[in-house]
Amino acid sequence: MGLFTGLLTLPLAPVRGVVWLGEQVQRQAEHDHGTAKSVSQRLAEIEAAWEAGEISDEYRVELETEAVDDLLADDADDDEDW
Repeated sequence: MGLFTGLLTLPLAPVRGVVWLGEQVQRQAEHDHGTAKSVSQRLAEIEAAWEAGEISDEYRVELETEAVDDLLADDADDDEDW
């Protein structure tokens, strides 16, 4: 952006800031939604495998615990970014 353009669009700086903030919120919301969706999908697959008799009760609990731990670890990593 040139000097002349920068001076002419200076009154729009708050608008650009709000747009940037909106983009950041959207990016974070999409990330959170994708993470939760993938974990719920994993849990559904585990449940289906258990119902089909492909995995034992103990292994089911282990896989579910890992999936939930992954979700909580991802949330903790996101909290550190703020």
